[in-house]
Amino acid sequence: MKKSIPIHIADESTRVERSDAVANRQRILAVAKELFAAQGPTAVNMSDIVQAANIGRGTLYRHFPNKGELCLALIDEQIADFQNEALGLLRQMTADEQTAVAKLIAFLDALVTFTEAHTPLLREAQRQGVHYFDNKVTPQYWQHATVTGLLQTAVAQGELSPNINTIYLADLLLAALNAQLFHFQREERGLTPEEISANIRQLVLQLRLG
Repeated sequence: MKKSIPIHIADESTRVERSDAVANRQRILAVAKELFAAQGPTAVNMSDIVQAANIGRGTLYRHFPNKGELCLALIDEQIADFQNEALGLLRQMTADEQTAVAKLIAFLDALVTFTEAHTPLLREAQRQGVHYFDNKVTPQYWQHATVTGLLQTAVAQGELSPNINTIYLADLLLAALNAQLFHFQREERGLTPEEISANIRQLVLQLRLG
């Protein structure tokens, strides 16, 4: 006689628990967004969010182990939109047979605009230790992979010197868009986003062969 195979069906309590988890996550994000808008991300700590959301500390940390991840979660949709729009732009430029250097400049220009729009949250995420080089889900990791790929294509197509270290150069270009440095350039140096873009563009153009 064959033994029956147990089928695990979520009972009502499991469904309620999952529903509560979703609701708690949305509440945390809503409260954090409100507090950050009023006080700035740096001034708000996790205890403030626990109190304002009227939840336990364990509930908060189950969803967001640190404030850096919470900051990125608040712009998760905008990050996804930026990535999709950037990929669409690069595909169109490929179809138009534009150079890899031109695509690199266009991507970096778009990244300046994105960084300008979300500097406070990106800056706080960085302050909390969320960096592209140790977390493959951060937006910076994808940005680095994209810039490196465009540089490698430019080298392969003879637009840039074959002696260029593309990974190092990607680090160098993206350092200019490091959220902390970007904030410093905007607030202390008085540079506009357009001026930052223009200087990055000039740097890339000076690397071309011919």
